[in-house]
Amino acid sequence: MYRFQRHIYDATRKFYLLGRDGLIAGLKPSPGGAVLEIGCGTGRNLIKIAQRYPQARCYGLDISEEMLSTARQQVAKAGLSQRITLAQADATDFDPQALFGRVSFERVVISYALSMIPPWREALAQAMRVVAPGGALHMVDFGDQAHLPTPFKALLNRWLALFHVTPRRDLDAVVTDLCAQTGTIGGTTRLFGGYSVQAVAIRPA
Repeated sequence: MYRFQRHIYDATRKFYLLGRDGLIAGLKPSPGGAVLEIGCGTGRNLIKIAQRYPQARCYGLDISEEMLSTARQQVAKAGLSQRITLAQADATDFDPQALFGRVSFERVVISYALSMIPPWREALAQAMRVVAPGGALHMVDFGDQAHLPTPFKALLNRWLALFHVTPRRDLDAVVTDLCAQTGTIGGTTRLFGGYSVQAVAIRPA
């Protein structure tokens, strides 16, 4: 699907992938901290993270080699090839040690990827496994649209379906359950009338 889309992905998605920059602003990794983005796509978020937090070490994985090809080009263009490491992997089952030489990360980011991963609960669980003690998992994705006008919701969902995107309307509940199972502290925030939802799960130190 991304063979051709990757060339216009960032230019088109900036209008409706809302909340990404707010997520980045809230990361605040410590100096030298490691940040992993799962489903990094074209590298847009990783580049912004590396620029905002110049002392952070950044890593990204994606299942699409086409998207990673674009990401590598964009990272190199930004002069960040020495600070951002990319790898191809499945979000539901990856070995961070084999990919990046690390077992955990201070911050793990999932931005508008869960809605495109069919086994998204497994991806979420895997993400939580690689959060370091004292670290946090930060997510943003399409929400339950609870307070949006019905015509707008219908149009939005038809549009998303064209790109195989399925809003995870029970993300709030799944995050709550995951936190209870893993002993982490988490919460979700609805943005823009439920258009999107932001979530954070913090692992105790």
